[in-house]
Amino acid sequence: MQTRQHQLLNKFKQHNHNVNPFMPDASGQLVRVVGLTLEATGCRASVGSLCSIATMAGDLIAEVVGFDDKLLYLMPVEELRGVMPGAKVTPLGAQAGLNVGLSLLGRVLDGNGAPLDGLGHLHTDQKAPRHAAPINPLARRAITEPLDVGVRAINAMLTVGKGQRMGLFAGSGVGKSVLLGMMTRGTTADIIVVGLVGERGREVKEFIEEILGEEGRARSVVVAAPADTSPLMRLRACETSTRIAEYFRDLGYNVLLLMDSLTRYAQAQREIALAVGEPPATKGYPPSVFAKLPKLVERAGNGGVGQGSITAFYTVLTEGDDLQDPIADSARAILDGHIVLSRALADSGHYPAIDVEASISRVAPMVISEAHLEATRRVKQMYSLYQQNRDLISIGAYTQGSDPRIDNAIRLQPAMNAFLRQTMKESLSFDSCALMLGQLSAQCQG
Repeated sequence: MQTRQHQLLNKFKQHNHNVNPFMPDASGQLVRVVGLTLEATGCRASVGSLCSIATMAGDLIAEVVGFDDKLLYLMPVEELRGVMPGAKVTPLGAQAGLNVGLSLLGRVLDGNGAPLDGLGHLHTDQKAPRHAAPINPLARRAITEPLDVGVRAINAMLTVGKGQRMGLFAGSGVGKSVLLGMMTRGTTADIIVVGLVGERGREVKEFIEEILGEEGRARSVVVAAPADTSPLMRLRACETSTRIAEYFRDLGYNVLLLMDSLTRYAQAQREIALAVGEPPATKGYPPSVFAKLPKLVERAGNGGVGQGSITAFYTVLTEGDDLQDPIADSARAILDGHIVLSRALADSGHYPAIDVEASISRVAPMVISEAHLEATRRVKQMYSLYQQNRDLISIGAYTQGSDPRIDNAIRLQPAMNAFLRQTMKESLSFDSCALMLGQLSAQCQG
């Protein structure tokens, strides 16, 4: 049976025809291994191209991630094993394109776009380059339509538009994966692309079989790179997910892209950048991390005339529930809104644990009616009023009748909590969510 490295090498030789004409055929040799970085001399290759390294365990595929004069810095795609001093390094040229097509639906892929689900080869006759040309910002269509995601708190209070990029800010264990699964089953998007990056291997299977389910998987493409894969593979998984979403958008489909998580993408880039000698800047993150984040996020959004849209949700892990974490702070600035999941709500059994006070959708005013917008403001103000006085109410320091508005907030608190809660298997249409919001808003006004 062929090893994974042999499969990658054979796949490259079979599909790659874009060899760099400036690259000599001469091979080089491996001179040093420092952590995850391999250093080679005697050959020339461009940054981003692939090389084959002869090892005791077979051919190892590595990507060129930098150079210093005649010294090449390589990062292995798979696990590093069997490497010896002076090993032969052979440049392979540019990376092969991605297999694309509707036959990807229902499949689980790795960061390279190869099948991971044991269902055989990908029966596609099309290939897309790994890096698409950026869309002219003036050619993009404006965000004018709401996207139904099947979650009442989001549809009603934090309405998402087709082509919007949203951040899902959460600490560990507050239900972000379950919320993503709810959206995959309840959304009206044509195609769903899910990127599971840096998660535990057990969680990948659980998400696909239990959270995503058969219904969600039938119109989804899942790209998985668990935590035990190389940083290069985790980086590629994010880019592969985005590239597949771009392909379907260019065909005219409305795509929902769920990336879990943007933080793991940043951490993978940090590992690579530090390994090749880039100095750390903010809390250990090199400058290249903050340069790559907007490049990845800006690839989502609406296409031009005749194209579809990519509505993207990027989960951002807030270490210690700190929303001022460097990655969280940077992501908040480049996204079109953010949804904050509260640990306090999760601990009290309130799911999904969306903190509507701390969350915002920046395009909601452009995609919903004035009546819907006014109802959202009224309910949010009433909910916030209760939260501001919650401690006084809890200890009995507030006297009934002191403030009619607070009295009304106390009376409506059970209804507001029930409105914002939703079971994992429940899915609600956008119109029904708007109708229920209007009814709750009328009670707030009364």
